[in-house]
Amino acid sequence: MCSGLCGCCWALRPRYKRLVDNIFPEDPEEGLVKANMEKLTFFALSAPEKLDRIAAYLSERLTRELNRHRYGYVCIAMEAMEQLLLACHCQSINLLVESFLSTLRLLLEADKPHLHILATNSFVKFANIEEDTPSYHRSYDFFVSRFSEMCHSDHEDLDTRNKIRVSGIRGLQGVVRKTVDDELQVNIWEPRHMEQIVPALLVNLQQHSQNDSGLFSAFPSLFSGSPAEQTEVCFRELLCRAAYGHINNAIKPVLMHLDSHSLWQGRGFAVQCFQIIMYSIQSQHSHLVIQQLLGHLDANSRSPASVRAGIVEVLSEAAVIEATGSVGPTVLEVFNTLLRQLRQSVDYQLTGYYDNGGKHKTSSIEEKKLQDAVIKTIGSFANTLPIYQRSEVMLFIMGKIPVPGIYPALGSPNSGFEGSRMIQVMLLKSLLQVSEHYESSNLLTALPSSFLEPLLSFTLMEDPEIRLLVLSILTSLIDRRHNASRVAFDVSSLEMKEDRCSRQDNLFMRKHAQRLYRHVYLASREENSGRSHYQALFTLLAVLSVELANEEVVVDLIRLILALQMTLSNQECLSVFNRCGIHALCAAFLNLLSQLGPPPTLHQHITQVIESRQKDAPHLLPEVMFCDKPRLPEGELKVDEALLFIQSKICEALAGSSYSAHCERFNTPYTPQLTGTQTRSAERRVEKMPKDAKAQVHLFRQTAKEISLVS
Repeated sequence: MCSGLCGCCWALRPRYKRLVDNIFPEDPEEGLVKANMEKLTFFALSAPEKLDRIAAYLSERLTRELNRHRYGYVCIAMEAMEQLLLACHCQSINLLVESFLSTLRLLLEADKPHLHILATNSFVKFANIEEDTPSYHRSYDFFVSRFSEMCHSDHEDLDTRNKIRVSGIRGLQGVVRKTVDDELQVNIWEPRHMEQIVPALLVNLQQHSQNDSGLFSAFPSLFSGSPAEQTEVCFRELLCRAAYGHINNAIKPVLMHLDSHSLWQGRGFAVQCFQIIMYSIQSQHSHLVIQQLLGHLDANSRSPASVRAGIVEVLSEAAVIEATGSVGPTVLEVFNTLLRQLRQSVDYQLTGYYDNGGKHKTSSIEEKKLQDAVIKTIGSFANTLPIYQRSEVMLFIMGKIPVPGIYPALGSPNSGFEGSRMIQVMLLKSLLQVSEHYESSNLLTALPSSFLEPLLSFTLMEDPEIRLLVLSILTSLIDRRHNASRVAFDVSSLEMKEDRCSRQDNLFMRKHAQRLYRHVYLASREENSGRSHYQALFTLLAVLSVELANEEVVVDLIRLILALQMTLSNQECLSVFNRCGIHALCAAFLNLLSQLGPPPTLHQHITQVIESRQKDAPHLLPEVMFCDKPRLPEGELKVDEALLFIQSKICEALAGSSYSAHCERFNTPYTPQLTGTQTRSAERRVEKMPKDAKAQVHLFRQTAKEISLVS
C-alpha cells in the first residue's frame, strides 16, 4: 500500500523533476544516464521557460547529495548542468547561470580538494561559452577571491597542491576571459581585483623560477600542466588584453609583490616578470610600463643599493625588448630620472649612508654596482631612440656635467669637489654609452659647437680618467666606419673611404679642426697620462685620418705631430715615460698616415726612422711603449736626430704631389691658438673661480693653460 502511494506521488510530481531524477542511476559509478539526459535536454529546449526551475532543482539535488557525502551523484549533477549550459547558450542561458554559479560557490566552499577542482573545471567550460544576451547583475567577486586563494594552496601533499594551484590559475583565466571584453560585467581591472589576481600568479611563477630554473626551458615536457606553465599562459593572456587605461592597475601589484618579497636583488625573477610583461602587452603601451618603473625607482631612492640596482636592471632589459617607442613622449624625463639616481648614489657613497638620518649604511661596492647598472641602462634607452633624439640626449647629459665655476655642481653641498669629480666621470661614461651606438653621416649635426666645446674643455682636466673618457667619446662619434676597434700600425684591417670627403665633412673640419688639433696637442703633453691615453690619442688621430682627411688636413696633422716632437726637447718637466710615449705616438701615427694616400717616398722616410729606432732606441716605438710592461731607457733620455722625423725630408716627399699646394704651411710651425669665443670663455672662468681650494687649483691650472696660449 505504502509503495503504491509513493509511486502515485512520484507520478504527480512535475515533469521536469521526474526528468531530472531519471538522469541519476542507482549506482553512481555507472555515471550519467545518457538517454534520460537527452530527454531532459530536449524538454529544456522545448520549454525554455522551465530552465530556471530545472536548474534550481538540479542545484537542490546536488546540495542534498553533497550534504550526504555522496560525491558520485554530485559529479553527475554537475555534468548535467554543464550539458544544459552548452545546449541552451542562447537567450535563455541567464535562466541557468544563477543556479549554476551558486552551485559552484557551494562546491568551492567545501573542504574537499577534488570538489574545488570539479567546480573549477565547470567554471572554465562556462567561461568559454559566448553569450548572446548581456547580464547586468552577475558578480564574479567570490570567484576571483576563491581562485586566488587556491593559487596559494599549501596542501601537505605536493601532487594535490599542484592540482589545486593549477585549478586556481585556470579559474582566474576563466574569469578574465568571461569579463574582460564585456563592459557590462564586473571591471576585472579594478585595483581590488588586480591586487588579488596578480600576486596569485606571481607566487607560482616565482616558485618555478626558484626550484626549476633552467629545466623548464630545456625540458618543457617535464613541466606540462605545472603551475608555472599555466601561470605564464594566464599572465600573458591577462596582459595582452589590457587596454591603455588598464596597464597601471596591472603593473602596480607586480611592483608591490617584488617589494614585499624582496625580489629586486640580483638578476632573476624581477627581470623574468618584466620580460613576460613587455612581450605580452600591446607595443604602443610599452612606455607606460617604463614610466611605472621610473616612478618606482624614484619612490625607492632611499632603499638599499641592491634594490635600486635591481629596478635599474629591469629598466635596462625592458628598454632592450621594446626597441622602438618604449621611452614614450617624455624622453628627457627618463634620462633626468636616471641621472638623478647617479647623483644620489654619489652622495650615498661619499656619506656611507643611503638615508638622511644616518641609520642605514651602504658600501662603495654596492653603490658602484648601481652606478654601472644606471650607466648601462642609459645606453640601452638611448639605443631605442632615433638619431635626432640621441643628439638631444647627448646635449642634455652634457648640460648636466658639473664644471667648477661654470655649471653648478650636481652633488649635494656636502659632497664637495670629490663628489663633482665622481659625477663628471659617471656622466661622461653615460655619454660614452650613448655615443658608441650613435651613427650620423653629418658630423656638423653629431658634434655641434654647443656640444663639442664643453666636451673638449674636459681634455684639459687634471683627472686622467676624465681625459680618457673624452677621447673615447670623440673617437666613437667621429668613427662612422667602426675602425676604432681595428686600428693597428698598418691599414690592412681598416675600412677605407671610397670617395673624397663630403662637403659637410669639409665644413666641419674648417670650423672645428684647429680646436681639435689644439686639444690633442695639449692632451698629449699631460704629465699624468698613461699607456691607455697614448693609445686613445693614436686611435683618435687614426680615425680622423680615415674619416675626414683631405690634403690640407693631412698636412696639418703632420705639422701637429712635428710640433709635439719638437716640444719634447724643451719639456723637461715630463717624465721619461711620457716623453717616450709621445715619441711612440708620433711614430705610430705617421707610419699609419703614410699608408693612407701620401706619396710612397713619405712612407720610405717614416720607415727609415722606425728601422733606426728598432735598432738603437726601441723605447721610442709603440710596440714597446704601448705594451703592459714598457721597457724604458736607463738614465736621461737622449734622442739623436737620426731617430726623429725631419720636416725638410717630409716636404721633399710631398713635393710634386697633390699635397704640394699645402706644403708652404710647413714653414709656419704649428702653434695651438684659441678663437675669440674660447678666449672670452677662459676669462669668464677666472672671474667665476669657486671658493673651494681644490677646485681653485684645478680651475686655475685649466684657465692658465688656455690664456697662456693666446699671446
